[in-house]
Amino acid sequence: MSVSDTTSSLSLNDILANSSIKTTKDTDALASAAGSATGKKALGKDAFLQLLVTQLKNQNPLEPQGNSEFVAQMAQFSSLEGITNLNSTVSGIAGTFGSSQALQASSLVGRSVIAPGDKSVMQQGKSLTGSIAIPQSVASTSLKITDKDGKVVRTIELADQKAGNASFTWDGKNDAGNPVESGTYTFAANSTIDGQSVALVTNLPATVNSVTISQTGGELMLNLAGLSSVALSKVQTIGL
Repeated sequence: MSVSDTTSSLSLNDILANSSIKTTKDTDALASAAGSATGKKALGKDAFLQLLVTQLKNQNPLEPQGNSEFVAQMAQFSSLEGITNLNSTVSGIAGTFGSSQALQASSLVGRSVIAPGDKSVMQQGKSLTGSIAIPQSVASTSLKITDKDGKVVRTIELADQKAGNASFTWDGKNDAGNPVESGTYTFAANSTIDGQSVALVTNLPATVNSVTISQTGGELMLNLAGLSSVALSKVQTIGL
C-alpha cells in the first residue's frame, strides 16, 4: 500500500513568514505609538522608543536591520530626548522671567517715567521737562502746547538743533505769562526738513499708575496716570 504526502512544499521564506506571529500586545503598542505620531499629539520620546522596539521585535529575520541604521535611529532618539529636555528648561526659564517681570512691575508703580507720546498731565504751578526727537540737524523747531479744547496755550521755539533728543522745559504758563489750569495737554512738535514741514516725536513725563503683565509672554505695559499705556521697552527715563 502506497502512502502519498499530501502536504505542499513550503519554502524557507514561507515557514519563517508563518512562524512570525505578531502578538496582540505588539500590534496594540504599534498602533498606539503610530496614533501619537499621526494624530494631534506630538511624537514624544516614549512613543518614539515604543515604535523602535516594536520595529525590532517584528523585523524580517532574513533582512535584519543593519548596525548603521540602528545607530542612526538611536541618534534620532537621543536628539528627540535632548529637545524634550530643552523644552522643559525653556519653560522653567519663562516662568522665572514672568516672576522677575512681576517684581519689576511692582517697583515701577508710582514712579515718574519719560516715554514717547503727545500728551502729558500738567499740575498748576508746576513745570514740565520733556524732549523732542530730532532726526537730523535743523535750523529751528516749534513746539505747540494745546489744552483739552484744542486751544494753543503756549508755543516754544528751539533753534539750531543737532540730531538726537532736544530737551525743553515748560514752566506751566501760557504765552501771556499766566499759569495754566491743571489738566491734560497735547504737545505737537514740527520742524522743516528738506523744505518740508515734518512732525516730530515728543518724549513726555508721566506717572505709572499700574502695570499690565502679559499672560502669553508679551511685553510689560505701563499704564500711565490720566494717559494711555506704553511698553516698558519704549521708556527712556525712569525717575523717582
